[in-house]
Amino acid sequence: MLEEVIIAGFGGQGLMLMGRLLAYAGMMEGEKVAWMPSYGPEMRGGTANCTVIISSEEIASPVVHYPKSVIAMNEPSLDKFEETVQKDGLIVVNSSLIEREVNRNDVAVVRVSANDIANKLGNLKVANMVVLGAYVKKSGVVKLETIFKVLEKTLTGPKQKLIDINKEALKQGAELVKE
Repeated sequence: MLEEVIIAGFGGQGLMLMGRLLAYAGMMEGEKVAWMPSYGPEMRGGTANCTVIISSEEIASPVVHYPKSVIAMNEPSLDKFEETVQKDGLIVVNSSLIEREVNRNDVAVVRVSANDIANKLGNLKVANMVVLGAYVKKSGVVKLETIFKVLEKTLTGPKQKLIDINKEALKQGAELVKE
């Protein structure tokens, strides 16, 4: 098994958290993982992305030029990474912020109105979890239940009160994906 995903968007959208949760879940499921963040000139509001590799084999390098999957949280990220996705790969799009269609017909596309769903849940900051839920369900790279366990280990102290809304956001994202 080998999954290489680039998670990209604006700083402040929770991209790094998404990547860390995914990597931690891969570790919990006994896989080899790599997580590599990349920030633009400013952190909050600037461009940011991270790469996550989950593999049953040793990982030679955390650098990925042609990922199997891309999660695009905003249009500049889709513009930047759309053409890099491998044939028969996956692109998950936050359709709340990306109006245009994906210009490729050789990849699977999942459109998720993450911001709209997060607003209905009462917290825009969980838009990242809505998208992550859809990605996890579509890719099957880790189990959603493992992401829940990782959330419980990661969100501690004052952030513990956010576990339930994050789980609900993950579930709603996963429910959007057709089997």
